[in-house]
Amino acid sequence: MESQGLIEIYYKTWCPYSQAALKLLDDLGVAYTGIDVTNDPVREAEMIRRSDSTFVPEIFIDGELIGGYTELKAFAQLAALDMPVAA
Repeated sequence: MESQGLIEIYYKTWCPYSQAALKLLDDLGVAYTGIDVTNDPVREAEMIRRSDSTFVPEIFIDGELIGGYTELKAFAQLAALDMPVAA
């Protein structure tokens, strides 16, 4: 998946979905900004304000909320369908 813009991910270190989302982004080799809200109530409040959700991860692309890990995985799979297959 090629990043077409800024990817931001709010996550908590103890959350398995957060860890899976971070690993997926790393595996895809895309640049992202990770925002650890585990012990940061100010950044967590920012996440809640932006996403209207207390769940993690919350993932934004170019400032638009795409959702959490499940949505990121689906987005990555759809993007992979558009990639040419090597011969």
